[in-house]
Amino acid sequence: MLENRLLEIIIIALVVMVLFGAKRLPDTARSLGKSLRILKAETRAGREEAEREASSTSSASSTSSTSTEPPALTKAGASPQPHIVVAETTGKGREVLHD
Repeated sequence: MLENRLLEIIIIALVVMVLFGAKRLPDTARSLGKSLRILKAETRAGREEAEREASSTSSASSTSSTSTEPPALTKAGASPQPHIVVAETTGKGREVLHD
């Protein structure tokens, strides 16, 4: 089974060398390595940011009061309509809020 894999790897390497050429192969490998490093750094930063948000959310929820009122229900258990506020900009650049 290993012999089949080795043969496949050799064939793939030959195809890559024919497609890219021996001169461009080191540059291609170098740019691929840089791309992988960038991807790894961005993934790490995303994980750290998610962990910070999770820890700040958990600490904020533990410090908030636990008495929450359930939303008011209208006709036969239906949820209330949302209250929409529209902001308009006047000619003087000020925002005016309308219900």
